[in-house]
Amino acid sequence: MNGRDAADRTSGAARPDPDEAAAAERAAVGRGTTSHAREMGRFFLVKLVILALINALGLFVVFSAWQVGHWGVLAAMVVILVVANWVYFSRRMIAGKYLFPGLVFLLVFQLFTIAFTAYISFTNYGTGHNASREDAVAANLAQNENRVPDSPSYPLTVVSGPDGELGFAIIDDGAVLVGTAEQAFADAPDASITDGDVTEVPGYDVLTFGEVLEQQNEITSLRVGFDDVDEGSIRTQDGSTGYLHRSVLTYDEATGTITDTDTGVVYTDNGEGSFQAEDGSTLLVGWRVGVGFENFTKMFTDSRLSGPFLSVLVWTFAFAFLSVATTFFLGLFFAIAFNHPAVRGRRVIRSLLILPYAFPGILAGLVWAGLLNRRFGFINQVLLGGAEIPWLTDPWLAKLSIIGVNLWLGFPYMFIITTGALQAISSDVYEAAKIDGARAGRVFRSITLPLLMISVAPLLIASFAFNFNNFNLIYFVTEGGPNFPGSPIAVGATDILISLVYSVAFESGTQQFGLASAMAIMIFIMVGLISWLGFRQTRKLEEVL
Repeated sequence: MNGRDAADRTSGAARPDPDEAAAAERAAVGRGTTSHAREMGRFFLVKLVILALINALGLFVVFSAWQVGHWGVLAAMVVILVVANWVYFSRRMIAGKYLFPGLVFLLVFQLFTIAFTAYISFTNYGTGHNASREDAVAANLAQNENRVPDSPSYPLTVVSGPDGELGFAIIDDGAVLVGTAEQAFADAPDASITDGDVTEVPGYDVLTFGEVLEQQNEITSLRVGFDDVDEGSIRTQDGSTGYLHRSVLTYDEATGTITDTDTGVVYTDNGEGSFQAEDGSTLLVGWRVGVGFENFTKMFTDSRLSGPFLSVLVWTFAFAFLSVATTFFLGLFFAIAFNHPAVRGRRVIRSLLILPYAFPGILAGLVWAGLLNRRFGFINQVLLGGAEIPWLTDPWLAKLSIIGVNLWLGFPYMFIITTGALQAISSDVYEAAKIDGARAGRVFRSITLPLLMISVAPLLIASFAFNFNNFNLIYFVTEGGPNFPGSPIAVGATDILISLVYSVAFESGTQQFGLASAMAIMIFIMVGLISWLGFRQTRKLEEVL
């Protein structure tokens, strides 16, 4: 046997058996498949639990919407649940699994909000007109109740339901009746009576004398009615004795009119969501009806409203434009100054310049309102030696103050974005301009600014839209003041459209949600149009360059 034969036998003994190698490979693949199957099984269980919770929440929303008759919400929730289960249990909807949550949030928090605001803008929804016609009839009858003369008194006990809602338990002909403001009196056969007082009512807690005193205002204003509306309701002044009250108004379903039984005045539907008498007087509570484009035209045709509205409209555009212009050019100035390599300590200075951007806007507004106070502010008392300059009470000075405060808050943002944009411009461009003999002003106008605008223009458009709706700054610095005298709404010289919307909706005595929604729709259209025009001009600039 030579050396080659021995080597062959040795290598043959060391070579693995092909069958054993294939079996080991199959075993490894099997173990990997089993591990993958277990992992997929756990993932499926997690997905099943999450979808079960989502379905449970969705079914609760469906049931709640069905109880109150919100059929639109019910239908939308059913569609969302069906699509969600179809997408996440289907193997073909891979992309839909990522898109569906975002689409749902877009539908609920954006599209629905816009659509509902648009709907409200065509109605008279607001104080006194926030319910249906049936609810308005019931509310008017309830608000015009008087105690029935010579009516018997009822032993009364104040009770509290499981949800904390107050109610009355009375004794009527030896029987106990219990009810709340939302639920008419009903028999309580299992209630207990001791010494002529109701001491226990199943499902309710009997309030003690101290608890009655703590909630005296709520109890004296509470009314609990009977099943038959004509029977009236029970009210109390002391929490222990109830008296029968009936409305002086009667409603005739056949004619749809309300009659005052004391005066004989008849109130009819005036077609505008109110019951109106012949002398023009109306009942306090009305209902929601469509008014067409009245809310939109009212802003321009109502002489008391059109003047302040147009002033606010002009100031809103001026404020947004000046805010963007001043913050941009100040930020650009600092960016150019501290982008030069000869400036020492640039990093430290840049860090200090962005400090105002780190302050919360609401807190900064409140601090500046204190600094600008006429009598006690730091600026007047310390910096100006005790002067009483009306920074926030004079119309023009208040506007100047708003622009100044917004400049302090906004220039760090522009400083950051222009610094990044400047550093992205190639130095070769500036070298070529220097060789051609271009001066600094010419370089800025023809090279720096155009190249800068390509990157910054979309952000300037976004900044304009933000300042167009910069509610926090206006509200926390000047609260929109100083106010215009004689205006039917609370509106001032520094109000912008969004703060005017808030004032119309919440701070003008009566809440006019329809008018406020119409203003909000106009803001949406104006900001959208301006943004579209701005992006269009930006694309033209890119094509030129």
